[in-house]
Amino acid sequence: MEKIKKIRNLIKLNNLDGYIIPKNNNFFGEYVNNNEDNLKYISSFSGSAGIAIILLNKNYIFVDGRYTIQAEIQCGKNFKVCTIPKEYPFKIFKNKNLKIGFDPKLHTEISLRRYFFNSSIKLVPLKENLIDTIWKREKYKNIKPFYSISKEYAGEDVKNKIKKLTKLIKFSKANYLFITSSENIAWLLNIRGQDTSFSPLPNSHAIISKEGSIKLFCNLKKINKSLRLKLKKYVKFFDFNLIPNIIDTISKQNVIIDISTCSIFYKTLFKKKNFIIEKQDPINYLKALKNNVEIKNSIQSHIYDGAALTKFIFWLKNNFKNKQITEIDAQNKLLSFRKENKTFKSLSFPTISGSGPNSAIIHYKADEKSNRILRKGDVYLVDSGGQYSYGTTDVTRTLSLDVENEKIKDIYTRVLKGHIAVATYKLTNKSTGEQIDKKARNPLKQINLDYPHGTGHGVGYFLNVHEGPQAISRGNKVTFKPGMITSNEPGYYKKNHFGIRIENLTYVKKLKNKMQFEDLTLAPIEKDLIKKNLLTRFEKNWLNNYHQKVFQHLKKFMNKVELLQLKEACSNI
Repeated sequence: MEKIKKIRNLIKLNNLDGYIIPKNNNFFGEYVNNNEDNLKYISSFSGSAGIAIILLNKNYIFVDGRYTIQAEIQCGKNFKVCTIPKEYPFKIFKNKNLKIGFDPKLHTEISLRRYFFNSSIKLVPLKENLIDTIWKREKYKNIKPFYSISKEYAGEDVKNKIKKLTKLIKFSKANYLFITSSENIAWLLNIRGQDTSFSPLPNSHAIISKEGSIKLFCNLKKINKSLRLKLKKYVKFFDFNLIPNIIDTISKQNVIIDISTCSIFYKTLFKKKNFIIEKQDPINYLKALKNNVEIKNSIQSHIYDGAALTKFIFWLKNNFKNKQITEIDAQNKLLSFRKENKTFKSLSFPTISGSGPNSAIIHYKADEKSNRILRKGDVYLVDSGGQYSYGTTDVTRTLSLDVENEKIKDIYTRVLKGHIAVATYKLTNKSTGEQIDKKARNPLKQINLDYPHGTGHGVGYFLNVHEGPQAISRGNKVTFKPGMITSNEPGYYKKNHFGIRIENLTYVKKLKNKMQFEDLTLAPIEKDLIKKNLLTRFEKNWLNNYHQKVFQHLKKFMNKVELLQLKEACSNI
């Protein structure tokens, strides 16, 4: 509480009633390095999304349904945990006349509008981040260089990508696009970096003109001679701190800024002399449509990843009764299997390895306090993924540790039915994630159950494991197009008891004039939890066909004992 006392003193000094602390840093990415994680510093909450609001007499933390249980465990003593969308700040602070401060470099207008819509709260931008004044951070000394990926792996050269983008800039009647999303710069310039733990991001911003000239802003120590030469036709490099100076040279122009990642700080600078077009960065859509090379490499990455996960499943099933295997032991073992493949670079997100009641925490992360031994009768949920050269994976399997509970089996089978409903959804040119999401939930809704997260998220190509604009979720109206990759992950979670999720990655494949989802993920789906009588013949056929595909692709990676287990795991139901 000493940290909070210090923040409250600063709130008083600034003549405020409160202060907002977001999870993100100034790049608005999903993962933040420890020395920049203001939210974790002030609250101990380690989830990947949320904001805290410190008032003079009470503290609040706002998270979505994935993190409610986790937030209660990690910071429930000092913070009132509120779950969005039921408990937005504008609902909690309704009719309260409060002055709340914020750092304009860490917030977008759309995010503040979403949290404080139609409220009587006055939001006050501060020149100094209050956390900076109380936290002596360790200096982050990462100057690992950015690097290029060749057309052989990208599938399209920089020249062609710039041509596509400038066409869209001109179509919007704009003179410039300010690119604030590092992953979009990575896509456009066919570069990657080493600035975050789970995504190969080159932390940077860029300004591109409608003619295609690009100014890239970053830590110049990360740009070596080789990269300068490769990009010299298109890019001029500047130190990140020069962005305000360069913006000041642009006047009376139409400038596109990204509604999701352009901070209020930069928007304000551009707005002084220019006309702002606030919309989604057009690169988001271009990046979502994976080309044939990206799909081909993603398929291969998933074969490697599936082999590692399958070997892990067999190891776990063979050993949990005889050895004391903890959740951390299990996730470390899975990582060791992945590392056996030379193309594996890193995890694509922190592994979720939860058994029994911990499996009900949607984004659970095992630590020394929570770490459970895997026990007979428990459900074990493992959600993990890898970054490969080239491809990004994300897969969840719920495993039976000799579960006998019939209710769990009933719910598991309904989750599987929802998963199959997505996998076999008849796509048209008008199919949206919102429509597909409803189909996934139907089998659970028949017994009045549901899950508090979307059914699927978009996935990048050797980039972020979560990317838009496509998603299978409530309210997502983006239509699915060939080349889009998404997850398919319905689930169910009973607090303090068990959690179930089945996740594959899938892509939209075009066959003649039709589109269909094609599974990328290849690993056996747990059959010991299935109630066969709840599956239709169509659903059984889908599962059998999927398992035959798994068997054919993975058999060459298995030793003699594993091959026998693979045959059994992939046998017809």
